[in-house]
Amino acid sequence: MNPSVLDPLRAHLASRVIGQTSFIDSMLICLLSDGHLLIEGLPGLAKTTAVKALAEAIEGDFHRIQFTPDLLPSDLIGTDIYRHEKGDFEFRPGPLFHNILLADEVNRAPAKVQSALLESMGEQQITVGQTTYPLPAFFMVLATQNPVEQEGTYHLPEAQLDRFLMQANVDYPNRSEELQILELDSAQQKEKPSPPKKPLSQKQLFSIRKDVADLYLDPKLNSYIVDLVQASRNPEAYDKDLARWCRFGASPRASIALARCSRTCAWMDGEEFVAPHHIQAVAPAILRHRILLTFEAEAEGITTDDFLSRLLDMVAIP
Repeated sequence: MNPSVLDPLRAHLASRVIGQTSFIDSMLICLLSDGHLLIEGLPGLAKTTAVKALAEAIEGDFHRIQFTPDLLPSDLIGTDIYRHEKGDFEFRPGPLFHNILLADEVNRAPAKVQSALLESMGEQQITVGQTTYPLPAFFMVLATQNPVEQEGTYHLPEAQLDRFLMQANVDYPNRSEELQILELDSAQQKEKPSPPKKPLSQKQLFSIRKDVADLYLDPKLNSYIVDLVQASRNPEAYDKDLARWCRFGASPRASIALARCSRTCAWMDGEEFVAPHHIQAVAPAILRHRILLTFEAEAEGITTDDFLSRLLDMVAIP
């Protein structure tokens, strides 16, 4: 299938969100790679708007959950309801059974809720009592969190962070983009935008995913991917500063994600094979939430992206 099939989807996203091209690309890569996306950014940067626009342009059910400290696992997965007329319990599915789930401010929910979300993201199923229920074949979680507001929040466990295929960092728009935002808001006050007439069907989506999986990835680039991930675990073999900055490296899920997302990136570029620059393009978003920095790095003002930039410079391209 030709990458132009995504043009209506991109046009719809562009009509709702000004700029944020890196964020939009991350959403599309996760969508086509069958993965989940963690979105981090300050309030008011169109995180929720972008996710809603994506859901409007794809065939499927969408649900938004506002995560709060009093949220219960049953609020996500559903519960067994006793039916008097049948004299038996009947399962009533929760929001997790939708195709696209927006977990707004995901780090505000306690551990029990996070564990329910963890099973759905990792196994694409949920368990209630003694029964396990499969989730839809097309199931995607897009979770948002605020990087600065820590009051009333819980640290996301590393096991859950690892389930997110990518992490997108959303930054402030520039001056020109903010002027366009004002114009867009003025136009939307006069006439509310409508969803696309022909959304991307699930059949098209699964066909694209098959094409992506079939894209050629040279064995030498497989080795390059493994070298990148191994370097995050053994940075002392490459650079003494990298060794000082890193506490824990990425898991094998990172290698799988790099291979999968680099294929998607190449397909979106209209290429028939993966090149090293495709791997380097997706590496920061795949690795940044899987790397734990040392206290020494934080004291020096070193960010995860600084670490990854240096790592990419150090590991030789085949």
